[in-house]
Order: sequence, then C-alpha cells, then structure tokens
Amino acid sequence: MKTLLAVDGSDNSYEAVRALKYLSRADQLILLHALNVPRPAYPMMMPEVADELYNALERSMREDGERLLDRVQSLLPLHAGPSTKRLELGSPAEIIVTTAEQEHVDLVVMGARGVGPIKERLLGSVSHRILTLAPCAKLIVNGPVKAMKQVLLPLQGPYDMEAALRFLQLRPFHEPVELSLLTVLPSVRPPWPVEAAAAEQLEERALQSARDFVGDVSTRLQALGYKARGRAVLGTPTDMILREAGSLRADLILMGSRGRQGVTRFVLGSVAHAVLHQMPCPVLVVH
Repeated sequence: MKTLLAVDGSDNSYEAVRALKYLSRADQLILLHALNVPRPAYPMMMPEVADELYNALERSMREDGERLLDRVQSLLPLHAGPSTKRLELGSPAEIIVTTAEQEHVDLVVMGARGVGPIKERLLGSVSHRILTLAPCAKLIVNGPVKAMKQVLLPLQGPYDMEAALRFLQLRPFHEPVELSLLTVLPSVRPPWPVEAAAAEQLEERALQSARDFVGDVSTRLQALGYKARGRAVLGTPTDMILREAGSLRADLILMGSRGRQGVTRFVLGSVAHAVLHQMPCPVLVVH
C-alpha cells in the first residue's frame, strides 16, 4: 500500500503521524509538506522590495518545513516502511491532491485542523477539499489516536460495501481489528393511513432485508480474515451512526463515498457531512 502523510505542524498533524502506528507497513510512504507563501499585500510597495520580502519569507518557511519533515520522519513507527520527504510550494490542498494523483497513492493521512489559533471548521478547510478531490482513501485524524481496534463500518448500500471491501483487501491495519457493520433504515411506514399490524410487518420485512445485507457483508469480511458482525436498525442515519460509535467506543469510523464522482455529494449535504463535523474519532473515507 502506498501512503501519503500530509503534515502542517499542527497538533492533529502530529496525531496523524502517530496514527501510522496502527496502519500496516507501507510499500512507500511519502511525507509531504506544502508551503503556501503569502505575497506582500501592500500596493504602494516597490516591486523589488516586495520580491525581496517574499524571497526572504520563502527561505524562512522552507527551512521550517525541512525541519518539520525531519522531525516527522524521526517520529515514524519502526514498521512504517521506506519514506521519502517532499517539500512543495503552492496551495496545500492542490499539492496534496496532485501528489496523490501522480503517485497513485492508496491512502492519504492528515490532521483535521490547520495551523493557527483559529479553529477551522472542516467544511471549506484543506481536509474537506482533500475528502472531495483526492482519488483514494482518506484518513482524517481529529485528535489523539490511542488504538485502532474497534472499527465502525456504516453501510448504506452495495457501493459502500464494494468500496469497503476493496480497501480492506489491502490489509491496511497493523494489528487485527473488529469490524462492526451498521445499516440504518429511516422509517419505512407509508405516509398514508395503514393498519398498525401492516406497518409493523412492512418495517420488519425491510429490517430483515437489511439484516441479510449486513450478514452477507460480514461473511465476506470473515472470509478475508476479519472479525466482523453487523446489525440493522431503524432511525436517523447520522444520529444512529454517532450513537453507535459512542456505544462501541469506536477507534475509527470507516465510510464509503457512495458516489461515482468521488465524495463530493457524499460530504456535501449528506449523512457524512454531519458525521465529519461531529466525528468522535478519526474517520476514514474510501471509494
């Protein structure tokens, strides 16, 4: 598995480094830091002076970036795999996406927050753009990672299932994990008046179909060597996913992208939008 670790020096960036402890050895590990050097914003400044200030700032940021990459490399777990350092100039989101595309990366790992005192919401941030645009799996780390044993795998249909199976076939975890599959059905009672018994029968039929679905996925995962179990429930998807994550004390939520065009529709205006903004643990999005 080829992994890209994007770092910016923030606390969650270092937590992303520590998360590699729980991932399998990479065939290649790319340590990437993008320099977004601001131009002087003084219209009356002479061009020569502006260029001199910009060049001085770039040299200083480049030196800081090289020290950051050296420190990150020194903190890698012993089994992380062969690593290379890359320092690139430009927009962090564009650099990360371009590198992931050019290097055919299987997984991008990064912290959920940017550098600085302002707590940036996921929506509109670098991490959101990576989720939307990067053509591979994305692990977003939002705080300390103390383990990666209990993995919650919400499934909303065959596309999510196939995406999860493809990723899990890569054997991405360093140690065995327990997969808890969850399918959430919204109310299936018809909006028109119907007898209570008929409505209950309809709900039970829908739930049984969902149980069969997660049961089949569990069987396929067990055949791959994973410990897996699943259940189907009625409720609001976002609420039930977050509740289940809390109940399980999940170390990771693994979610499928659910769209042929990547995660754009999945993240924007969907269940995952709410989960990502309230995530109680790291979230790994696959497609």
